[in-house]
Amino acid sequence: MTQAFELSPIVAGLWRIVDWNLSVQERVRWIEHALELGISSFDHADIYGDYRAEGLFGEALKAAPNLRDRMQLITKCGIRLRSAQRPYRINYYDTSAAYVRAQVEQSLRNLHIDRLDLVLIHRPDYLMDAAALAETFAALTREGKVAHWGVSNHSTNQFALLHQHHALLTNQVELSPLQMGALDDGTLDQAQQLGLRPMIWSPLAGGRLFTGEDEQAQRVRAEMTAMAARYNVSLTTLAFAWVLRHPSRPHPITGSGRIDGLRDAAAALNVRLGEEDWYAIWTASKGHSVP
Repeated sequence: MTQAFELSPIVAGLWRIVDWNLSVQERVRWIEHALELGISSFDHADIYGDYRAEGLFGEALKAAPNLRDRMQLITKCGIRLRSAQRPYRINYYDTSAAYVRAQVEQSLRNLHIDRLDLVLIHRPDYLMDAAALAETFAALTREGKVAHWGVSNHSTNQFALLHQHHALLTNQVELSPLQMGALDDGTLDQAQQLGLRPMIWSPLAGGRLFTGEDEQAQRVRAEMTAMAARYNVSLTTLAFAWVLRHPSRPHPITGSGRIDGLRDAAAALNVRLGEEDWYAIWTASKGHSVP
C-alpha cells in the first residue's frame, strides 16, 4: 500500500445525489465547484440511491472525463439491499469473494473508470471469513481494479481482525455533536494508534442538528448557535470544525447537494476550536459536565 495516498480533508458524500435532481451538466458543475473548494474525494456506495447514485456520478465523469485525474473515488460494498431489481427475501450482508468482486466490477462500470481509489466494506458481516476476504482484496488490487481498502462501521476488534490479514486505510464511522459513540467505543483511539485517519459520516446528525426538537438537539443547537455567532461562522461550519478538532485527524463527509453546503464544510478547515468550546458542545450533548 502506498502510504502517500491521501483523501482531501473534507470528503463529498453522494448518498443523496438521486434526490438532488441535477442534470448531467449540473452534476459536472457541482463536481467542479467541489474541486475548486479543495474537496477532491467523493464518497459513494453501491446501494446509494437504490443502486442508482454511482451511475449518476458516472454520467458526469463520462461527460467530463478530464475530472477523473483530479479526484479520489471511494465506494462501499457488502450489503445486499432489496430492490425491484434485486428481490432478495431480506436485506443481508455478503463479503464472499464472488459478491465483492461483482460489486467492485459493477462500480467500475457505473462510474466509467478502470480503478477505484478506495473500497470499503460497508458493514460488518458476521459471516466474514477474514482470510478469504483479504485474498479477494489482494486479487482485485493485483488486477489494478482497487488501489486501497478499508471498512465502515466496524468495531475495533472487527477492524483489527481484517487489518491483520490485509492492510486497511480507514474506518468510516459516525460522529457528530449529537452522536458521540465513537469517542468512547475505541474506534478513534484505534485510528490514532495505527496512524490511520478515520472517515466520519453524518457530521450534521442527518440534519437533526438543525431541525431536531428533542431535548438533546435543542440544547446542542442553543449552545452551538451562540458559539457560531462568536466565531462568525455557520452552524454547519462549526459542526465540521468540532469533528475536525479530534486528534485522529478525521475526514468528515458532506451530504449536501448545495454549493454553499460544500463551502460551509470547507470553511471549517480555517476554524480551530479551543478545548473549552469543544467540551462545551460535548457537555450540551451529554446534558451533564465531564465526570
